[in-house]
Amino acid sequence: MSDRSDRNHAIAVARAAVGMVLLAALAPAGGRELPDIIVTAPGGDQDDDDATRLDAADLTRAGRADVLGALARSVPGVSLADAQGNPWQPNLVYRGFVASPLQGNAQGLAVYLDGGRFNQPFGDTVNFDLLPATAIDSITLKDASPVYGLNALGGAIIIATKTGRSAPGVAVSLAGGAYGRVDGSVEAGWRRGEFSAYATAQANNDDGWRRFSPSRLYTGFADLGWDGAAAGLHLKLLAADNDLTGNGAAPVELLAADRRAVFTHPDNTRNRFLRTSLHPWAKITEATRIEASLYWQKLEQRTLNGDAADIEGCEDDALGGLLCLEAGDEQQLLIGTDGAAIADTLGGEGYGLNNRSRTDSEATGALVQFVDERPLFGGTNSLVIGFSHDRSHTRFAASSELGELTPDRSVTGLGPVIAQPDGIIAPIGLVARTRYWGLFLSDRLPLLPGLTAEIGLRWNEAEVQLDDQIGTALDGRHRFRRLNPGIELDYAVVPGLSLRAGYAETNRAPTPAELSCADEAAPCSLTNFFVGDPPLQQVVARSFEAGAQGRSDGAWQVEWLVSAWRTTSSDDIQFVASSVAGRAYFRNIGRTRRQGIELGATARHQGWTLRAGYALTDARFLDPLRLNSPNNPAAEADGSILVRPGDRIPGVPRHRGVIAIDYAGKIAGRQFTLGGDLQAQSGQRLYGDEAGLQPSTAGFAIVNLRGSIAVVGPLTLFGEVTNLLDARPQTFGTFSPTDEIPLAEAPGASDPRSLGPGAPRRWLAGLKARF
Repeated sequence: MSDRSDRNHAIAVARAAVGMVLLAALAPAGGRELPDIIVTAPGGDQDDDDATRLDAADLTRAGRADVLGALARSVPGVSLADAQGNPWQPNLVYRGFVASPLQGNAQGLAVYLDGGRFNQPFGDTVNFDLLPATAIDSITLKDASPVYGLNALGGAIIIATKTGRSAPGVAVSLAGGAYGRVDGSVEAGWRRGEFSAYATAQANNDDGWRRFSPSRLYTGFADLGWDGAAAGLHLKLLAADNDLTGNGAAPVELLAADRRAVFTHPDNTRNRFLRTSLHPWAKITEATRIEASLYWQKLEQRTLNGDAADIEGCEDDALGGLLCLEAGDEQQLLIGTDGAAIADTLGGEGYGLNNRSRTDSEATGALVQFVDERPLFGGTNSLVIGFSHDRSHTRFAASSELGELTPDRSVTGLGPVIAQPDGIIAPIGLVARTRYWGLFLSDRLPLLPGLTAEIGLRWNEAEVQLDDQIGTALDGRHRFRRLNPGIELDYAVVPGLSLRAGYAETNRAPTPAELSCADEAAPCSLTNFFVGDPPLQQVVARSFEAGAQGRSDGAWQVEWLVSAWRTTSSDDIQFVASSVAGRAYFRNIGRTRRQGIELGATARHQGWTLRAGYALTDARFLDPLRLNSPNNPAAEADGSILVRPGDRIPGVPRHRGVIAIDYAGKIAGRQFTLGGDLQAQSGQRLYGDEAGLQPSTAGFAIVNLRGSIAVVGPLTLFGEVTNLLDARPQTFGTFSPTDEIPLAEAPGASDPRSLGPGAPRRWLAGLKARF
């Protein structure tokens, strides 16, 4: 689309959202309390006793809504990795499993938005940038359970949005900060009797603290609801138009010379998203009801990645004046889409690639469940029986244009599009269809006084159909089935103290991306990952967990939680590097194990709130395997590394701790808040160093401060400083072929280790008002 149509689309989204806000704001408020029932996930609120839940107040503790920041400062088991180098596109790692917006990451967390699946069907990716943070009423992290369906290997993230009943009134916020940061939002909620309405619009602009890394986001959300005494219905609408630039990891010697530098660029993602959902419920008897969540969504994603390439003038004298592609120790003649060899126009070196992709994905889904709650054995039995169905249709296209690397390491297109006969680099056209079915049962069953069993059972069936639009190499039909059980026993020892122990099985079906790039002889890139079609096995995880939790109500109200867990995955899937630079493929790697402990406590007294937590996450390979890692300087002569049982899985910090202190009070008659937090975590293995042959990233600790003070009337001034001490965190690591690209900032650089640097000290200040 043109820039003009982009602007028109963004203006239309903004106008629609603002119009809904004004309509909601001008309507009179009032009304009586009525049930507000919206299904948030399969099983509803089952297994909430030991879940971690952040409400709207937790998300806005720094003065503005910030979902990812709130998770990082509140949940010790959650870490954010700057694999993409963009604040809205981090890898979220929880218990060693990942929810990421990037293709090529094994997605091990199930994400639900108001009861509908939010893992995008193309690669089960999770795009948090599509969600306006102001619209989120709560976000909950739950342990592994079969009830949550596909991808819930490490657990589930449950997101619930606001309604006019949960967020009445009008709120406006405007803030600005370092590196061109500007955030603005407006939201309004209204309710009268059985009817309610809510709408919000949010805009974000960030020039990026690293060079060539601007981003802008426009998101909007609306909810119209009717909640009667015996039935209810909500209609929700979500829209986003985002332009994100994140230029990823950079060589260590380049970062040492200039921490703001990027290795190659651009690395741009355009996301346009529209989702509408319907949420009905009806009471059948006083003890039973039926509730549902139905959604339709469409995602248009465009990516442009300027990358290094192993392309140079052919060494064979007979091929003088032509270009060749380095493939291991061999050279292949570079071929264009016209079938002819591509001429050398730059004197044999200085070449790169502009990798482009286009994804148009449409998905629909339905979750319907029957809920029955009635007295049984001296307690309350809560039974949920339901089914879900999700289906998608995705059109994917990709191409790689030969380009010239400029002095600032951007890539300028030269015109020829590469089409290697063996398919290593070639244009791609694909239609992928997915069909996911689920039948589930969840029951909270009282057994004895104080003893409750939480039983989960789910049948998953996944079908993936691939149709090549250029040839037949990508055609494929795949079906995966599994019955997963789970049970947890909860025992209330005394008031304020309970124990629990449980077991759960979950599974993940290979995605269209993984199934289409699983051939070592035909590897692919992160943006062009459809080349071959050998089968992959589904991943099955078996989880054990035990823990305790308690609460005491004295001068200080204290809540605490302790958990010990272990998850063993069979036929785990990993994106493995090939001998061709910049290419990789998916494969089953055998068994992996993730285990650990989590400790957390919250204490409240008058205006004080203190939080502290620690998580140990031990993630390891259990089976030996040989992987390609051609850029690892300690690799064997053929570029491979040998991974032994017990070697650590990359990208997972072993230790992480958080401490947060907040105070709310009055000064000179004005309400104010003041708080801060300390986040510390250990280093992690680099991707491509599964054998542990290189140093891990360094551990780090960052300090954040925040505060607010009432100014006049409804106006409040707020501000925050992140990374106060200007630490240099390293949250991601891999390898880059520095010898292919001269580094003017670091001449003679030879260390191929490449790190994802965390942001330096940044500040943000603004005004907000609530009416």
